[in-house]
Amino acid sequence: MTETVKMHAFQAVNAALHQAMAEDPKVLVFGEDIADREGGGVTGATIGLSTKFGDARVKSTPISEQAIIGAAIGAALAGYKPVAEIMLMNFTTVAMDMIFNHAAKLRFMSGGQSTVPITIRTLTGAGWQTAGQHADHLEGWFAHAAGIKVVAPSTPAEYGGLLLSCIQDPDPCIIIESAGTLFIPGDVPVNQTPIPLGKARIVQEGTDVTIVSWSSMVIRSMQALAPLAEAGISAELVDLRTVSPWDRETVLKSVAKTGRLVVVHEAVRNFGPGAEIAATVNEELFGQLKAPVRRLGAPYSPVPFAKVLEDAYLVSVDKIVAAVTEVAGKG
Repeated sequence: MTETVKMHAFQAVNAALHQAMAEDPKVLVFGEDIADREGGGVTGATIGLSTKFGDARVKSTPISEQAIIGAAIGAALAGYKPVAEIMLMNFTTVAMDMIFNHAAKLRFMSGGQSTVPITIRTLTGAGWQTAGQHADHLEGWFAHAAGIKVVAPSTPAEYGGLLLSCIQDPDPCIIIESAGTLFIPGDVPVNQTPIPLGKARIVQEGTDVTIVSWSSMVIRSMQALAPLAEAGISAELVDLRTVSPWDRETVLKSVAKTGRLVVVHEAVRNFGPGAEIAATVNEELFGQLKAPVRRLGAPYSPVPFAKVLEDAYLVSVDKIVAAVTEVAGKG
C-alpha cells in the first residue's frame, strides 16, 4: 500500500518543487517574491527553496511578467527547465506575446530543433472578493494556442504529480492553481511520481449521466454526487486534469455508456473549453446521446467584487444538481 501524508495543494506543490530541484540541477524557479527573504511566494508554495538551493536557482524577480517569462524562455533554450510563477492568471495577459508567440511556437518555427521546457504556475479563482482583474479562469485562451499544454489539478496529489510531469515535459506547460482547491487537504504519496498529462481520472463511476469537470469545479461536482444519488441518479464524474490535450478517449467512453453529458467549469461559459468537449461528443456520439449536452460555466461577465454577486457568478452545487437532474430526465 502506498504511504501517504496529509497536506494542502500548495504544500504538495512545494514538495514537488523540492523533489524536482533535488533530482535535476537544471530545474530553476523564477517569480515575484518567491525567495525565502520575500516570504516564499504569495501562497507559500516556494518556501524553503532558496534556502536549500540558493539564489542562483531560485530568483525573486522584479514585478514584470514579461521579464519572468522572457528569462524562462531564454533559460529553457539554453538547456534549463525553468518553473516560472506568474502570481495571478490575469497577469499572464501582460506576457501573452512571450507565451503565445514565443514559448508555444519556437519548436514549430525551428523545425523541431529547439524545445521550450518551461512550466508556468499561476493562481486564479473567484470566491475571495479579488474582483475582475484577479480571478479569471483563462484556460480556454491557452488551450487555443497550439504548442502549450494546459493543466488544471483538483487535489493535492494531482498538484504534485502533474507538476512533476510538467517540469519533465519538453514543451511549455501552464498549470492553473485554483484558489478553490489550494487549501483543501488530501492524501499525497510520500514518494510522489509524475501523473501523465492528458489522462483523465474517474472520480466516481456511474450509469445515468457523465459529469466532466476540472480544477475547482471538480470539488463542487463531488459535493453534488450525494444529493444526486438520493434522487436516484447514478452520476459518473470525470476529472479531466489536463484541459489541453484533453482525454477524448475517457470522456467518449464514459458518455457512450451513460448517453448523457454535463460539462462543468469555472471559466466563462461563452466560448469556453466546455464547448469544444460538447462539440466533440456531439460529432462522435450523436446517435447515442439520450439528451442534449449541457454546459455549466460563469456568465459572460467580469468577476464581480460584491460577495452576493460573486456567489451568483460561480457555478454552485445546487446548479450542478439541477442541471444533471434535468439531463437525466428526472427534473
